[in-house]
Amino acid sequence: MDLFYRVGKLTVGSLFRYGCRVTVDGLDRVPARGGAILAGNHLSVVDQMFLGAVVPRQVHFWAKAEYFHLPGVRGALFGVAVRGMGAIPVHRNGGRAALRALDAAIPVLRDGELVGVFPEGTRSPDGRLYRGRSGLARLAVAAGVPVVPVGFAGTDRVQPIGQRLPRPGLPVTIRFGDPLPVDGWGADMRSLRAFTDEVMQAIQALTGQEHAGCYAPRKTP
Repeated sequence: MDLFYRVGKLTVGSLFRYGCRVTVDGLDRVPARGGAILAGNHLSVVDQMFLGAVVPRQVHFWAKAEYFHLPGVRGALFGVAVRGMGAIPVHRNGGRAALRALDAAIPVLRDGELVGVFPEGTRSPDGRLYRGRSGLARLAVAAGVPVVPVGFAGTDRVQPIGQRLPRPGLPVTIRFGDPLPVDGWGADMRSLRAFTDEVMQAIQALTGQEHAGCYAPRKTP
């Protein structure tokens, strides 16, 4: 675990873990060593902060590139926190930029690290679980690592979309499911789609969310 990550975990991570009433279930399903993807539903901008706070290993994750360059003092502090939690910037406009962000995570996983991914691609605007994007499966197959489903509940109340600062003292639940191996899954589009759907079903089993049946809208405030 990088020194800066340790500091972030002790400071920012502790604020999130102990500033809210956090319940964690199934943490032992996160591999103690070796590469793996932690794939969760996405309700709030603070989901990655809670994930980093409760997992004992360092978690690298994708974050919207805008989070690295938010204006003002608070924005600068948030950018420091995001970098400290091991974030990999990704551009929401997709295309080559998104693929480069995806490829940047492959050596991280092959080196035995954890990467946190939100397959919906953006925060849910209404609390429903949206269709997962197959980049998750492409990454897992390319790196040859399992996917651990993660279910968040309550984080949307801690910091709803559009709210600038998190609200302390609220209950948050984080559940981890059994790792899903990539053995037997191919790199063709049909296999990637099927594996992604399997991961999303596992996430839904942890959260009990209604499934939207479509992709989440890209432009979330």
